[in-house]
Amino acid sequence: MNTFGKWLEDCYVKNPTDRNNGAVVSQPETAYPRPQLERANWICLNGLWSFTFDDRGRFTKPTDIPNWTHTIEVPFAPESAKSGIGDRGFHPNCWYEREFEVDKGEGRVLLHFGAVDYHARVWVNGQFMAEHEGGYTPFSIDITPVLNENGPQKVTVWAQDDPHDLAKPRGKQDWQLEPHSIWYPRTSGIWQTVWAEVVPSTYIDRIRWTPHFDRWEIGFEAFVAGALDDGIQIKVKLTVGCQLLVNDTYEVINGEIHRRIALSDPGIDDYRNELLWSPEKPTLIDVKVQLWHNDTLLDEVKSYTAMRTVSIQRDRFMLNGHPYYLRLVLDQGYWPDTLTTAPSDEALRQDVELVKAMGFNGVRKHQKIEDPRFLYWADVLGLMVWEEMPSAYRFTPKAVERITKEWTEVIQRDSSHPCIVVWVPFNESWGVPDLTATAAHRNYVQALYHLTKTLDPTRPVIGNDGWESTATDIIGIHDYGVHDRNKAKSLAKRYGPQVNITELFDRRRPGGRVLTLDGYPHSGQPVMLTEFGGIAYAARETPNADKIWGYAQFSNVSELQKNYTALLNGVNKVEMFSGFCYTQLTDTFQEANGLLYADRTPKFSIEAIKAATLGWTTEEEDALPEAHEAKWSEVDLLKANGNGNG
Repeated sequence: MNTFGKWLEDCYVKNPTDRNNGAVVSQPETAYPRPQLERANWICLNGLWSFTFDDRGRFTKPTDIPNWTHTIEVPFAPESAKSGIGDRGFHPNCWYEREFEVDKGEGRVLLHFGAVDYHARVWVNGQFMAEHEGGYTPFSIDITPVLNENGPQKVTVWAQDDPHDLAKPRGKQDWQLEPHSIWYPRTSGIWQTVWAEVVPSTYIDRIRWTPHFDRWEIGFEAFVAGALDDGIQIKVKLTVGCQLLVNDTYEVINGEIHRRIALSDPGIDDYRNELLWSPEKPTLIDVKVQLWHNDTLLDEVKSYTAMRTVSIQRDRFMLNGHPYYLRLVLDQGYWPDTLTTAPSDEALRQDVELVKAMGFNGVRKHQKIEDPRFLYWADVLGLMVWEEMPSAYRFTPKAVERITKEWTEVIQRDSSHPCIVVWVPFNESWGVPDLTATAAHRNYVQALYHLTKTLDPTRPVIGNDGWESTATDIIGIHDYGVHDRNKAKSLAKRYGPQVNITELFDRRRPGGRVLTLDGYPHSGQPVMLTEFGGIAYAARETPNADKIWGYAQFSNVSELQKNYTALLNGVNKVEMFSGFCYTQLTDTFQEANGLLYADRTPKFSIEAIKAATLGWTTEEEDALPEAHEAKWSEVDLLKANGNGNG
């Protein structure tokens, strides 16, 4: 091990209680909800709130409410059992209210909402303060002007969420009363953490990190809010373990700074590798950002970043300049009693740990923008994430406006997370169903692809995952025609070396859809099987077994294991693929096609799942490297199988 690596190892050994792969580990009860801009002075407003439904829309302000009919536990949606209500009926309006104490001192008080589905209006002490549209993105309010000098403060929230509106981003939320097919119970109102924090009159409002591996630099942007006097400076300190990397000071101009922080580069790969983030070695760089005015410290936040880069080189996905084989699992992000909200911070960490234990190196978060705490654990523990915009199901000017606005907010919220390696604005032509015939639909997919590349030019973008590709960096194929061991051998016929790739795009019709649209032929991008499998298991005595949904179904768990093993063995051998995404991680309501039950218990042993995921089968494990030899070097194979880079 080189000197720098030994130094890092010694640092972590000396500080075993407060570090995890280079990042501070927060306990579930104190988990800060915005992990990349963390302050010390904050209060969590989760817990019991007064609550009432307003199905007929009679109320427009807090004083209209004659009485509060329920008590709800925030941040769990009223449709969830954990909320204490568990009502999954059609409720387009719901109201929340609670009191809280805050000592603002000389500063300002910001009220933060992680996510409210779908349209939120907020009052504080009876004064209307703000509204926000979009069920997956955060918003913040400076409530200082309306705070009471003494006594408690009162916050009231009106959440509107039309259950029948198909022109808004809704992901997997069903528009029917009972979940059907591949759609699940709705999520209304507050479903992520609510919190307040005290900030100075001049404070750090937002930061963004952008690693540049090729130049061995980290891009840093900071935006300052409040009073902007001359002479304000930002001090940035970057450390890994006890090794100081950077300690710089920058002048704030017009309320912001934009800098490229050059790291000391020895130009030796072994040295560089110690600082690189990957699933095998998720090294994080801890950051302290301070805001100064002359000799006065105004504000201080903790953050983190990482040195890593993702890109496309011809037919390969590249991580840190090397080909990297992606083994992903489709992750819906639901829990039985809490729906889209995780039961706890520990539950989010457990999901990341389980995915890695099963041999996968990433997840495709499907039709959901996940809580930032999940992304935090993916950063800390080393799990790649494909982030996918929840779909609307109608193409209208309003839907275009809504998705464009919210997707922009998503990228702004999450672009600093090293775990996110691919953006996916559309899935399976949902919301743009007439791509082959309607120019406006094609133009919209291309527009969102280019908008995404404009907002974040550092990551690959899949314009429309599954089929009917136009503008895209990766060709993602959804093919459920191969879902059990009886059909696994047909993988070679569909995608084997004898298949001319040009002919493949001319004749394959998964889901009855062409893979690429006319005028947008495959131009050398990586090809990945980004949905397949979906093998359901339900014992014969399972209640409502006839309603279980999957692309194939077995009542014997050993058959599930045999079919998964055969299928993954076949997929791992297809040289055409640069990666895959198996459907899916957990059972999710009527979809019993998870590798785990809904409570995260594995259906067969974790060790057997991992062996199958990696293509390690008893009779063919010696032949597996040969099958990949033409496409992947020995080093690439080690990385692909989760054994490389340390």
